[in-house]
Amino acid sequence: MNLLKFQSINGKHVENFAASSSSFASANSVVKFNGLNYEEWSEQIKFSLGVMSLDQAILTDEEPAAITDESSELEKSRYETWERSNRLCLNLLRMSMAESIKPSMPKTEKAREFILKIKEQSQSDVADKSIVGSLMSELTTKRFDWSQTIHEHVTHMSNLASRLTSMGMEVHESFLVQFIINSLPPEYGQFQVNYNTIKDKWNFQELKAMLIQEEARLKKMKDQVALIAGLNKVSSSFKKPSGKDKKKDKGIFKGPESKIRKVVKCFFCKKEGHIKKDCSRRKAWFDKKGTQHLFVCSELNLVEVPRNTWWLDSGASTHVSHIEQGFSTIQPLKGTERYLFMGNRMKARIEGIGTYRLIFDTGCFIDLENCLYVPECARNLVSVSRLDDLGFDFKIVHGVFSLYRKDYFYGNGTLVDSLYKFNLDKSFSESLFNVENQGIKHSASNENSALLWHKRLCHISKERMMRLIKKELLPQLDFSDLDVCIECIKGKQTKHITKKPATRSSQLLELIHTDICGPFDAPSWSGEKYFITFIDDYSRYGYTYLLHEKAESVNVLKVFIDEVERQLEKKVKVVRSDRGGEFYGRFTESGQCPGPFAKLLESKGICAQYTMPGTPQQNGVAERRNRTLIEMVRSMLSNCKLPMSLWIYALKTATYILNRVPSKAVPMTPFELFKGRKPSLRHLRVWGCPAEVKPYNPHENKLDSRTVSGYFIGYPEKSKGFVFYCPNNSTRIVETGNARFIENGETSGSSDAVGNLLRLASTNP
Repeated sequence: MNLLKFQSINGKHVENFAASSSSFASANSVVKFNGLNYEEWSEQIKFSLGVMSLDQAILTDEEPAAITDESSELEKSRYETWERSNRLCLNLLRMSMAESIKPSMPKTEKAREFILKIKEQSQSDVADKSIVGSLMSELTTKRFDWSQTIHEHVTHMSNLASRLTSMGMEVHESFLVQFIINSLPPEYGQFQVNYNTIKDKWNFQELKAMLIQEEARLKKMKDQVALIAGLNKVSSSFKKPSGKDKKKDKGIFKGPESKIRKVVKCFFCKKEGHIKKDCSRRKAWFDKKGTQHLFVCSELNLVEVPRNTWWLDSGASTHVSHIEQGFSTIQPLKGTERYLFMGNRMKARIEGIGTYRLIFDTGCFIDLENCLYVPECARNLVSVSRLDDLGFDFKIVHGVFSLYRKDYFYGNGTLVDSLYKFNLDKSFSESLFNVENQGIKHSASNENSALLWHKRLCHISKERMMRLIKKELLPQLDFSDLDVCIECIKGKQTKHITKKPATRSSQLLELIHTDICGPFDAPSWSGEKYFITFIDDYSRYGYTYLLHEKAESVNVLKVFIDEVERQLEKKVKVVRSDRGGEFYGRFTESGQCPGPFAKLLESKGICAQYTMPGTPQQNGVAERRNRTLIEMVRSMLSNCKLPMSLWIYALKTATYILNRVPSKAVPMTPFELFKGRKPSLRHLRVWGCPAEVKPYNPHENKLDSRTVSGYFIGYPEKSKGFVFYCPNNSTRIVETGNARFIENGETSGSSDAVGNLLRLASTNP
């Protein structure tokens, strides 16, 4: 009975004890206020008080009147509720203060006043400066330490930048990208090099996605089981002694932590002081046998590796290549037969020796002099000792090696299957893979060959060529060799459709057709994945612009309108396009919400015409032009087998040709209707044909070769001449007017790449 009475009398104390326990638990879960984190602390403390229903004291502006003898029960209840909330809130607020700032806490007994004074102190100018300085210091010195995922690391740095922006210190996206790049550990060294040398500009989301992919690749590389069984590993030359030999050979092997003795022994003459490859008796034995031993390289039993890769080998005494493509100079060996002896006691015949130019993904290159051409060798090897003789330095950190010379960075490589593979320029590597240098067939050029002009004109139809002959733009041609063009069938075979004739415009710029095509799986060297076309309805003269993304269409539209209106002294009246978001904007219940493209047309007084949903045939001129361009590009690439990244040059050339050949819709060539004069076709050449190119070189020596080997890939837009792709030249894309074309030759290579060349994901449906 007394116990029940005690509980009844002290019910308030039991309740207060429970509330205090809850307050202690909440205080421990709330981040401590340190004077710099008011926003974070305020959000958490208010949430905790709200969950416990104790936030009445900080939400109420006025304090309830104190209890008197005349107070009603309702007034007493309100005051008791407020007093309890204020007391517990104040305790929780004081407990959430860091020890370093407790002496400077506000001297007040009201919770609301306490929070307001804390806010006033933390958001003063002095506090803002200290917070900004702290956040900026953390953002610039933050390092990724593998304690969290790369996604969490990037998100944290983005949050720091957002907090700085909210405090008036705007952090531009390009600065944030650079801060994140600088925070990466050495394992991401190759990723940093690729960013600094290849990509011009990345946004935050692009960087975030690429870092997540790189993290997955690094984890996979660490977990991958090595498939190499090395025949020349040092550890295989020493066996763990047993029994009586343990004492005798005590210094030779002590397990994984022992050191190998420095005394070396020749495996040929069995004498100490030198190794097998330096043995004079072994060399004399080879001379006596009639075969000259030149070099030794390390050869491992490996899984098959791509032929266009290069590997760093510390056991090779010279550079070795098993493909002839890439040699700037090469000559066969004369006299006694010479062999390359492998570390696995096998030998391979040396077919030639010369200088090989190795181009890294940084843009730098090294000329490997006295490089051996050995087709039987399993891989391409770069000798460490030869590079060391030239003064190169090596730095290896966490599976990534870097190559320097006099503190100048040349390139790097990554650890793959216990060997270091060079990171080569992508286009250079593709040229080694696609072109096997089987030779160029030189034959006399027949200027009256219809097949030759068919290729020069980017595989246009026979009817168009006949119209060019009638207009005396082409000479009389022999069509006996133009029966069936396999490249045209591969690139142009489609279903037959019927269409009704449309109403035509009567003057230039009265109606412009436009459409976007893409994205392509194979981006260009500068990263473009789309292209947009503008076609004048009256002349069918077209313009083609490359885009990184569809949103850039409004920029090229302004460039196009300014150019054609200035050149023709006319105004664009109507632009017809499909109903894509980049052209139309959005459609809502209230009507069209125009995007930037539509707003630009409206600002210039140009009427916009859109197709109905699901009817692309209403924009048939632009759709047909894009389809024709893609078909021509496929045929051109199928004919020459050049790297797929050159599709943009094929596209520009196809546009150049279409403007100069007749169309079914117009009586003359588009060029003649648009420019007012007849075009010249005398300078046209077969796209992708081999050529000997003479680039401009003011530092050319007397005995230097006057030309470099290349491939014709187009016509300059603002110059008179030609554009060439020279894979073995330091500048791979060359513009010049001096070249010798080999149009009837074949560019050898694998036909497997043709099917994967231009896989069009969509044509802007």
